[in-house]
Amino acid sequence: MNKCLGCGSFLQTECKDKEGYIREENETLCERCFRIQHYNEYKIVSKGNEEYLSILKRINETNDLVVLVVDIFNMDVSFFRKYLENPILLVLTKRDLLKDVYEEALLQYIELDNIVDRVMISSKKNYHFDLLFQKIEKYRKGKHVYVVGLTNAGKSTMINKILYDYTEYLPHITTSMIPSTTLNVIEVKVDDQLTLYDTPGLLDEGNLIFYVEKERIKKIVPNKKIKPITYQVSEKQYFYIEDLFKVEVEQGDITFYISNCLSLERKYKDIKDTALYPYQQSFCISSKRDIVLKGLGFLSCRKGKITIFSKYPVSIEERKSIFK
Repeated sequence: MNKCLGCGSFLQTECKDKEGYIREENETLCERCFRIQHYNEYKIVSKGNEEYLSILKRINETNDLVVLVVDIFNMDVSFFRKYLENPILLVLTKRDLLKDVYEEALLQYIELDNIVDRVMISSKKNYHFDLLFQKIEKYRKGKHVYVVGLTNAGKSTMINKILYDYTEYLPHITTSMIPSTTLNVIEVKVDDQLTLYDTPGLLDEGNLIFYVEKERIKKIVPNKKIKPITYQVSEKQYFYIEDLFKVEVEQGDITFYISNCLSLERKYKDIKDTALYPYQQSFCISSKRDIVLKGLGFLSCRKGKITIFSKYPVSIEERKSIFK
């Protein structure tokens, strides 16, 4: 049975509402991928992490090199620490979105015992792809290399860029901002000695993009360099990220690293609207720290008490700052 070249789903002509549907038997792209690539029309398909875990177990049995792709805005690798035993080439993506980054320090930020090397890239700017390809060639144990990561980390975009740069094949894997665009393992032959396997993205629990409408995802996910916005706070103030989050800051300074397409409003008085934000979490900051709002971005703080009120049950976590 043939697979869709764009998302990896098995092609079928019988049910239009199921993944992999094609109108004619000789088509190589399913209807969903065709409409994403040509009309920017997105159809969300829900896939459970049980399927992803079964794929990861099969990868572990091979001991082949795994390219672990991590979004610079979401560096949670706890799932892979638990389940992935293969040698790992760590790839941090979306370098083009942040300006003042100390690359070496950021590359060492993630700690996994089985990492053999690290590289930071930007698929959009074609940044460090020669270095990435050299490292894949250096560390692969055979012809097969697996590409894994959270949904929307940039796996498929990276593979398309490798095809464009180092082969005569046209990039063909479907990419979008919508989660779960890749639905099954896609085999990508680079040459006779190297085959990459693009895997579906792990669904990241508590990610904002799972709760908002499709059109809003385009505003939330940044597609160009972020201009951070910093505020000095001497007394309690309130910041609204559209109608998604209310951020209460008692004292200190705070910098927002979020898409500049989103509105950010500052208020000096509480308007008593916390009923609109049923989820809340407080942080007492005494040194430079980041507060990650999963799927949105992060806040950088030096000191003070910060309370995040959220419209949705988004995962909010404190971490050591990614900046020196």
